[in-house]
Amino acid sequence: MQKVKYIGGALVILLAAWQAASRLGGWNEALFPSPWSTLRGLGELLASGVLAADISASLGRFALGYISAVLLAMGLGLVLGWYRNIWNYLNPIAQVLRPVSPVAWLPFIVLFFGIGEMPALVIIFIAAFFPVLLATVAAVQGMDPVYLKVARNFGIGQPRILGKIVFPAVFPRIATGLHLALGTAWVFLVAGEMAGAQSGLGFLIIDARNNLRADWLMAAIITIGVLGLALDGIVSYLEGQIYRRWGIRRN
Repeated sequence: MQKVKYIGGALVILLAAWQAASRLGGWNEALFPSPWSTLRGLGELLASGVLAADISASLGRFALGYISAVLLAMGLGLVLGWYRNIWNYLNPIAQVLRPVSPVAWLPFIVLFFGIGEMPALVIIFIAAFFPVLLATVAAVQGMDPVYLKVARNFGIGQPRILGKIVFPAVFPRIATGLHLALGTAWVFLVAGEMAGAQSGLGFLIIDARNNLRADWLMAAIITIGVLGLALDGIVSYLEGQIYRRWGIRRN
């Protein structure tokens, strides 16, 4: 209840500041729409079904790119974190590639995969992969040795130890990487969809700009923010369910 109160208060402050900026700034409504104009534009997009279709397309791409990146990054992270010598060779490569913006790879992505769905999927994958990989490796290498002693006492050997002992023990630290990856991947989803996709929220932004519909543009931006918040809430909920199943106390 307290969280809802804070969100409501923040929303009121944001709307008041937005209305004041649009009224006092002297900008034309066609360039900087007011909250009311944006709400009308949002209603048009909803009534026409355009917004629902673009949301569905974006969420489908995001789910495929994010989930595949998370599964691969966690699997590799567990193995590479466990075998430190292998990671010592690969770590410099990962540290060089990690800071490179996924958008910087766009010319090569388009060259290999063409224009359409794949560039957005690949960009989402790259954006989500490295935060989860590095968080998983760091979590495994920083794991409390007492878990390994317990595993040995119960006769649990490799490779079962990674799934039965190591992964549950380090998951709370991996979860931080999951949230970071989600935010990063959601940001770059829009950039990926601007690279030739014919649907999605990124395409809606390009279409609104080309048609000089700033109200649609602002409505799309707000939708992206709200969906990002909702996705983070879903990940937090699933994280809590995993903690409950494994009997882990959440901080």
